[in-house]
Amino acid sequence: MPEALASYEEAISTAERAGEDRVLAEALRRVAVVRYRRNDVGEARSLCHRSVEVARRIGDPLLVAEALNTLGVLDLQTGRLEDADRTFRDALAQGGVSRELRARAEQNLGILANIRGGHREATTHYEQSLEAYRACGDEHGCAIAFHNLGMVSADQGLLDDADRYFSESLEVAERIGEVELQGLCLVNHADVHVERQQFEDARRKAEAALVLFDQLGAKGSKSVAYRVIGVVYRETGKAALAESRLRSSIELATTAGSVLWEAESSRELAILYQGMGRNQEALTLLDRSYRLFQRLDARVDLVNVGGKVAALEGTYLAVVRDWGQSIESSDTYTYGHCERVANYAAAVARAAGLDDATQTTIRLGAYLHDLGKVRVPHEVLNKPGKLTDEEFEIVKMHPVWGVELLAAVEFPWDLKPIIRWHHERYDGTGYPDRLKGGEFPLSAQVVGIVDVYDALTTDRPYRPGLAREAALAEITRCRHWWSPRVFEAFLAALPEIRAASAPVQALSAA
Repeated sequence: MPEALASYEEAISTAERAGEDRVLAEALRRVAVVRYRRNDVGEARSLCHRSVEVARRIGDPLLVAEALNTLGVLDLQTGRLEDADRTFRDALAQGGVSRELRARAEQNLGILANIRGGHREATTHYEQSLEAYRACGDEHGCAIAFHNLGMVSADQGLLDDADRYFSESLEVAERIGEVELQGLCLVNHADVHVERQQFEDARRKAEAALVLFDQLGAKGSKSVAYRVIGVVYRETGKAALAESRLRSSIELATTAGSVLWEAESSRELAILYQGMGRNQEALTLLDRSYRLFQRLDARVDLVNVGGKVAALEGTYLAVVRDWGQSIESSDTYTYGHCERVANYAAAVARAAGLDDATQTTIRLGAYLHDLGKVRVPHEVLNKPGKLTDEEFEIVKMHPVWGVELLAAVEFPWDLKPIIRWHHERYDGTGYPDRLKGGEFPLSAQVVGIVDVYDALTTDRPYRPGLAREAALAEITRCRHWWSPRVFEAFLAALPEIRAASAPVQALSAA
């Protein structure tokens, strides 16, 4: 890089002295690329603008287009997506008669569309890029276009198309000796085989890719191969091997500085731990993955982060739900309590007009609200008679213990107030912190009121469940435990709550 930089700068000086404006425009553009690779984005952008000015001054539309295309890449990589879109289209308008320029600009527009999650638009641009590469006989460009089409087809679930594109890309890459592209084709094709549950084919391709990446010393790409192999082992019941390979994937991604691959491998390991019942470890990894995705610069890693975060949130919900159910699995009286409370709380949150993010927070908090009960002795938790004062003091510690169990997990949602304070009361008579009025968070109130309703309407060791009307009368008598807003939302949601509880009651009666 230092040699390249010195040579291009000398070329700029010589071209300026000699009045060779075409050489000057191209040298300015090329030194901009070197400056960008050395993280000097501001200088790179300035050089690109100078290149555009020189090319326009001499009336060379192709040189204008080349400089604009490079400027568009800078915009893309630094997050100026609207600027990038406009600049790439300007480049096409200026130099679209050149097949080479059109091929690269269309490919860049495809990448931009893919970042935004516009898979169909991305496919159209990649197809036009492929057509242009074919027209100018650029096999390397064709191989990249085939690969990109394979990726976007896989993202849309068009697995037959993905198979075909990856195979075509691999064939060209082998013919022209592009080793890294061969490895990428193999490992991404392996992901398609995983989706089809063709696990032996997936393992074989991922291991072949691993050999190629190892030859190149490409640690980041090796991380992807290890991730696929780990997923294959997980899905075929080889938990120890899966854990080993996924941990290797995370370590390699960390070493290579790839936030994307570290985030994705952390999520896959979390899914493994969920299946093994290691829910706390799974949540810790999901937290790590979520934070990595939040840091992730989608513009650099060329992914639709929004879609990946949505998938991650689905995994969070599954782990939290499993953990909530496992807490009560040994207790025939309370089994299903967390699931019901989560559903009821979501209904009350909707009735209260809370936004989607708050509804998600309340649902997840409801699943884990009784987490601390795992520390309550079994004979106390399931005592058939009235608890002594000492025993009740132990039970009252479960909100505190629940938060302690999650000390190492920083959720993307604010769940800990729900877990700690769902037994507080609006009048200040609750526990553990005797919060009063506005100190009592709305989310904890919502979970608290439906927690009481479910406790009243289901059988417990110390008493049978109340009829619905009797339970409602009791909650109305104690309405001062919650704010008027939450009580009114509970009443509004009651038909939905009763409908949701009907199948459970019918099953119990049977």
